[in-house]
Amino acid sequence: MRSYSNTYIFIFSSIMVVSVAAILSVAAMTLQPFQKRNVEINKKQNILTSINIESTAQNAEELYDKYIIESYAVDSKGELKEDVDAFKVDMKKELSKPLEERSLPIFVSSLEDSKQYILPVYGKGLWGPVWGYVSLENDLSTIFGANFAHKAETPGLGAEIETAEFQQQFFGKQIFNETGKFVSVSVVKGGTADPNSKYEVDGVSGGTITSNGVDDMLKDCLSSYEPYFKTLKNNI
Repeated sequence: MRSYSNTYIFIFSSIMVVSVAAILSVAAMTLQPFQKRNVEINKKQNILTSINIESTAQNAEELYDKYIIESYAVDSKGELKEDVDAFKVDMKKELSKPLEERSLPIFVSSLEDSKQYILPVYGKGLWGPVWGYVSLENDLSTIFGANFAHKAETPGLGAEIETAEFQQQFFGKQIFNETGKFVSVSVVKGGTADPNSKYEVDGVSGGTITSNGVDDMLKDCLSSYEPYFKTLKNNI
């Protein structure tokens, strides 16, 4: 059997490691544009789902351009932020900042001869982040649609926030009460929501922590837009 010196083995191993690293690096750089595009398409699909428009990876961009007529970002005072691309705002990063430093994205759609205002939301579930989009009707209080997703919630339990059954409960609910006070929509223990309430939906049975995470997410994120809502209502 042929034997090799330690020096030979070291040099050979080093060359192999460098070669494999170079190949992986080139592959990563080559695939990066495709990965970025896939992320953008998925984001557009989620935004469309929040206004109850079903799409595929093939037609999402076309439908997005058709129904989303405007996008911009505001600050915590409800004032427009110049030179901020709403689509590129990372809500996870924004929520790590003090409220007064955040950029709050808004997407505006046009359906049924009316406008809808789509707001991104981001929070914490049991095992990881939860996020989504909530669309409001032109009165800036009635929920037109909702779309939620998660990273690692338990299948059959917390992961149920991603189902149509859970999300459709939000349709027609109100985030402001009759006096104009922000109240959000409470996600209560499964089976206990008052069916006549405009401000409650049932949480996921067996997914209490995830449901509480969605509840907190809606309150924290939607309340940030309250100054903008007031400004917009005054201008209608």
